[in-house]
Amino acid sequence: MRAALALLLFLFSALQVQAGCRSLSYHDNAYTVCEFDTRKDKIALFNADASGQPYGSIEALRQALAAKGQGLAFAMNAGMFGTDLKPIGLYVEGGKLLHKLNRASGPGNFHLKPNGVFYVAGAKAGVMETEAFAKSGIKPDLATQSGPMLVVNGAIHPKLSPDGTSVKIRNGVGMADDHTVEFVISDGFVTFYDFASLFLEQLNCKNALFLDGSVSSVYAPELGRSDFLSRLGPMVGVLK
Repeated sequence: MRAALALLLFLFSALQVQAGCRSLSYHDNAYTVCEFDTRKDKIALFNADASGQPYGSIEALRQALAAKGQGLAFAMNAGMFGTDLKPIGLYVEGGKLLHKLNRASGPGNFHLKPNGVFYVAGAKAGVMETEAFAKSGIKPDLATQSGPMLVVNGAIHPKLSPDGTSVKIRNGVGMADDHTVEFVISDGFVTFYDFASLFLEQLNCKNALFLDGSVSSVYAPELGRSDFLSRLGPMVGVLK
């Protein structure tokens, strides 16, 4: 009996570590923060099934994985995409380059430079501005490009103003160190500057990347979250 109880406690503890999501309040804004460790947690990117058809939603992805006997502990939209739900920037899934790095200029948040890349390479992960990533020689197991950067080398993106008035539900990713990944979604409407400040001042992330706004969604079952606000392109997940 004692051994069985010990096993249950161990399994519960393991699930709690992997789940990693919590609610957080900062400067009168509410957020959901999901922290994972690349040395222990299996992070993966997903966009389309074997036939090339985009999943389009976290729930569709969850069902597809379940059909293959895989469980999903967490998921979030992971980078900007076109009307075909395919990524518009660098996208590496399972070590395969599926879309090249996008260094073009243009309108919209993606092109509010510097933009950047979130990547995992072995047990290490990072968020790096696009030009630095292009020069780094890193060969990632997974990577997704989005923009703008929120925090660059310990400073908030210079074009994000504390006087900004645009408010949206936003999500992003930052690095507390080279293996601790912080995925964040605002629970309400926030400005770019407030969102960036959370990563820098509260989560101690020297680099953080905006993933998207308005469509931002998260799957965090331990918090009762399974969002569906819009059709999604690339998604990041943590497998059980």
